Amino acid sequence: MDKGIFFLLAILGGVSLAMQGGLNAQLGVQLKSSILASLVAFVFSAFFALLLVLALTRTSMDFNLYRKVPAYLWFSGAFFSVIGICLYYYTIPKLGISTMISLGLFGQLLFATIAGHFGWFGLPNEPLATNRALGIFAMALGIFLMNKN
Repeated sequence: MDKGIFFLLAILGGVSLAMQGGLNAQLGVQLKSSILASLVAFVFSAFFALLLVLALTRTSMDFNLYRKVPAYLWFSGAFFSVIGICLYYYTIPKLGISTMISLGLFGQLLFATIAGHFGWFGLPNEPLATNRALGIFAMALGIFLMNKN
Protein backbone atom coordinates (compact mmCIF):
# COMPACT_ATOMS: atom_id res chain seq x y z
CA MET A 1 0.00 0.00 0.00
CA ASP A 2 1.24 3.48 -0.87
CA LYS A 3 2.79 5.33 2.10
CA GLY A 4 0.72 8.40 1.18
CA ILE A 5 -2.42 6.52 2.22
CA PHE A 6 -0.93 6.00 5.68
CA PHE A 7 -0.10 9.72 5.90
CA LEU A 8 -3.71 10.57 5.05
CA LEU A 9 -5.04 8.05 7.57
CA ALA A 10 -2.76 9.55 10.24
CA ILE A 11 -4.08 13.03 9.46
CA LEU A 12 -7.65 11.73 9.58
CA GLY A 13 -6.86 10.16 12.95
CA GLY A 14 -5.60 13.52 14.21
CA VAL A 15 -8.73 15.28 12.96
CA SER A 16 -10.87 12.64 14.68
CA LEU A 17 -9.01 13.11 17.97
CA ALA A 18 -9.39 16.88 17.79
CA MET A 19 -13.12 16.49 17.06
CA GLN A 20 -13.67 14.05 19.91
CA GLY A 21 -11.70 16.31 22.23
CA GLY A 22 -13.86 19.30 21.42
CA LEU A 23 -17.13 17.40 21.57
CA ASN A 24 -16.32 15.55 24.79
CA ALA A 25 -14.94 18.72 26.42
CA GLN A 26 -18.36 20.26 25.77
CA LEU A 27 -19.98 17.16 27.24
CA GLY A 28 -17.82 17.72 30.33
CA VAL A 29 -18.96 21.35 30.52
CA GLN A 30 -22.61 20.28 30.21
CA LEU A 31 -22.17 17.54 32.83
CA LYS A 32 -19.97 19.82 34.99
CA SER A 33 -17.40 17.01 35.19
CA SER A 34 -14.59 16.25 32.78
CA ILE A 35 -14.07 12.92 34.55
CA LEU A 36 -17.70 11.91 33.99
CA ALA A 37 -17.38 12.95 30.34
CA SER A 38 -14.30 10.73 30.12
CA LEU A 39 -16.22 7.80 31.56
CA VAL A 40 -19.05 8.29 29.08
CA ALA A 41 -16.56 8.55 26.22
CA PHE A 42 -14.73 5.38 27.26
CA VAL A 43 -17.94 3.38 27.73
CA PHE A 44 -19.16 4.30 24.27
CA SER A 45 -15.64 3.83 22.84
CA ALA A 46 -15.61 0.30 24.25
CA PHE A 47 -19.00 -0.35 22.70
CA PHE A 48 -17.91 0.92 19.27
CA ALA A 49 -14.63 -1.01 19.49
CA LEU A 50 -16.59 -4.17 20.32
CA LEU A 51 -18.75 -3.64 17.24
CA LEU A 52 -15.61 -3.26 15.11
CA VAL A 53 -14.06 -6.41 16.57
CA LEU A 54 -17.22 -8.38 15.88
CA ALA A 55 -17.50 -6.99 12.35
CA LEU A 56 -13.85 -7.21 11.32
CA THR A 57 -12.41 -10.24 13.14
CA ARG A 58 -12.21 -13.11 10.71
CA THR A 59 -10.64 -15.74 12.97
CA SER A 60 -11.69 -17.28 16.25
CA MET A 61 -10.26 -15.84 19.44
CA ASP A 62 -7.09 -17.53 20.67
CA PHE A 63 -7.27 -17.44 24.47
CA ASN A 64 -3.84 -19.06 24.76
CA LEU A 65 -2.41 -16.02 23.00
CA TYR A 66 -4.15 -13.70 25.47
CA ARG A 67 -2.61 -15.52 28.44
CA LYS A 68 0.87 -14.81 27.08
CA VAL A 69 0.34 -11.04 27.12
CA PRO A 70 2.14 -9.47 30.12
CA ALA A 71 -0.36 -8.36 32.78
CA TYR A 72 0.70 -4.70 32.75
CA LEU A 73 -0.15 -4.38 29.02
CA TRP A 74 -3.82 -5.07 29.73
CA PHE A 75 -4.23 -1.88 31.75
CA SER A 76 -1.24 0.48 31.48
CA GLY A 77 -2.19 2.00 28.12
CA ALA A 78 -5.75 2.54 29.31
CA PHE A 79 -4.45 4.19 32.50
CA PHE A 80 -2.43 6.76 30.54
CA SER A 81 -5.30 7.20 28.09
CA VAL A 82 -7.64 8.15 30.95
CA ILE A 83 -5.10 10.64 32.31
CA GLY A 84 -4.55 12.20 28.89
CA ILE A 85 -8.20 12.32 27.92
CA CYS A 86 -9.32 13.73 31.30
CA LEU A 87 -6.68 16.44 30.99
CA TYR A 88 -7.82 17.25 27.45
CA TYR A 89 -11.47 17.52 28.45
CA TYR A 90 -10.56 19.63 31.50
CA THR A 91 -8.24 22.07 29.71
CA ILE A 92 -10.00 22.56 26.33
CA PRO A 93 -12.77 24.76 27.80
CA LYS A 94 -10.14 26.79 29.70
CA LEU A 95 -7.50 27.18 26.96
CA GLY A 96 -9.44 26.69 23.73
CA ILE A 97 -9.25 23.70 21.41
CA SER A 98 -6.41 24.94 19.18
CA THR A 99 -4.21 25.83 22.15
CA MET A 100 -4.87 22.55 23.94
CA ILE A 101 -4.42 20.42 20.85
CA SER A 102 -1.22 22.22 19.86
CA LEU A 103 0.24 21.86 23.35
CA GLY A 104 -0.94 18.26 23.56
CA LEU A 105 0.63 17.44 20.20
CA PHE A 106 3.86 19.07 21.32
CA GLY A 107 3.88 16.89 24.44
CA GLN A 108 3.25 13.82 22.30
CA LEU A 109 5.98 14.75 19.84
CA LEU A 110 8.51 15.47 22.57
CA PHE A 111 7.83 12.21 24.40
CA ALA A 112 7.67 10.21 21.16
CA THR A 113 11.04 11.62 20.09
CA ILE A 114 12.65 10.60 23.36
CA ALA A 115 10.95 7.17 23.37
CA GLY A 116 11.89 6.61 19.73
CA HIS A 117 15.51 7.63 20.32
CA PHE A 118 15.88 5.06 23.10
CA GLY A 119 13.63 2.42 21.51
CA TRP A 120 11.28 2.28 24.48
CA PHE A 121 8.25 -0.04 24.44
CA GLY A 122 10.03 -2.47 22.13
CA LEU A 123 9.55 -0.19 19.15
CA PRO A 124 12.15 0.55 16.46
CA ASN A 125 14.91 3.00 17.34
CA GLU A 126 14.59 6.39 15.66
CA PRO A 127 17.80 8.22 16.58
CA LEU A 128 17.56 11.91 17.38
CA ALA A 129 19.07 13.63 14.36
CA THR A 130 19.47 17.29 13.56
CA ASN A 131 16.36 17.35 11.37
CA ARG A 132 14.24 15.90 14.19
CA ALA A 133 15.60 18.39 16.71
CA LEU A 134 14.93 21.24 14.27
CA GLY A 135 11.40 19.93 13.72
CA ILE A 136 10.69 19.94 17.46
CA PHE A 137 12.12 23.46 17.73
CA ALA A 138 10.01 24.61 14.78
CA MET A 139 6.88 23.13 16.32
CA ALA A 140 7.64 24.79 19.68
CA LEU A 141 8.15 28.11 17.89
CA GLY A 142 4.90 27.66 15.99
CA ILE A 143 2.98 26.91 19.18
CA PHE A 144 4.53 29.98 20.82
CA LEU A 145 3.50 32.14 17.85
CA MET A 146 -0.02 30.65 17.79
CA ASN A 147 -0.54 31.46 21.46
CA LYS A 148 1.23 34.83 21.66
CA ASN A 149 -1.16 37.62 22.60
